[in-house]
Amino acid sequence: MQKRLFLLGLALPLCFSGAFASAASAKDLNVVASFTVLADVVHQVGGDKVKVTSLVQPNGDPHEFEPSPADAKHLKAADVVFVSGEGLEGWMNRLISASGYKGTPVTVSEGISLHKMEEDGKTVTDPHVWNDPLNVKIWVKNIEAALKAADPEDAAVFTANADAYQKKLDALNAYAHQKIDKIPEDRRKVLTSHDAFGYFGAEYKVKFLSPLGVSTETEASAADVAKLIDQIKSEGVKTYFFENSNDPRLVKQVAKATGATSGGELYVEALSKKDGPASTYEKMFRFNVDQLADAMQKNS
Repeated sequence: MQKRLFLLGLALPLCFSGAFASAASAKDLNVVASFTVLADVVHQVGGDKVKVTSLVQPNGDPHEFEPSPADAKHLKAADVVFVSGEGLEGWMNRLISASGYKGTPVTVSEGISLHKMEEDGKTVTDPHVWNDPLNVKIWVKNIEAALKAADPEDAAVFTANADAYQKKLDALNAYAHQKIDKIPEDRRKVLTSHDAFGYFGAEYKVKFLSPLGVSTETEASAADVAKLIDQIKSEGVKTYFFENSNDPRLVKQVAKATGATSGGELYVEALSKKDGPASTYEKMFRFNVDQLADAMQKNS
């Protein structure tokens, strides 16, 4: 579904920077990130040398995002702009044109080994690379390099922050393997709202089924849903999860037809608000691992 950029004369909703913005100083870099997961990782590397604004808000869907006049204003004023890339931010070029931003966004997913898949007869790239923390390590390298280029004086700070965060990402990967590897592989199957866990599934050998493809803008046909229901029944999938950033009605409909029970909510492509359980990438990943592992363990 095509989304239209709001006219720049419209009244402004809100600006999200609170969770990621440090106290501003004259030397702080003014940084924009496309969505909250990326904004947090940029903040982890930039520390108190950057002020980070996320265009998509907490609990917001980066696929169906509709930019506002405020977003155009933030973009134009940015020293550095970060996107994940690989088709996630289909609205970004229109926002750049509307804002007058003269720079080139940094695509942090460059260098990641990407997954391709067939969807409606087309080959598409799965953009949800951050659901494997080993991919986020590549994000960190790209973010570190971009911040150093924009602010060479603080290069040592960015390096120290990046090195410390890389260790946290290694710990997240080890944590996920520790929780999931002990579960029999034939029990590692769950139903989710859309196909956003491909990288997670590949690293931890978990099979995810979903009624929608890699974008929440896709629509599932009746035939596709019927086929998925048959597959869920034949494979004995017993648990479904809905996502914080999109409509849960379709996955609940499929679950009802198969007898799958709810495992709760997952944070797939948007952080929670500051007081929620997934206010940082680290918290988000651990929360998802715990939810998934607990559900699959009960079914084993």
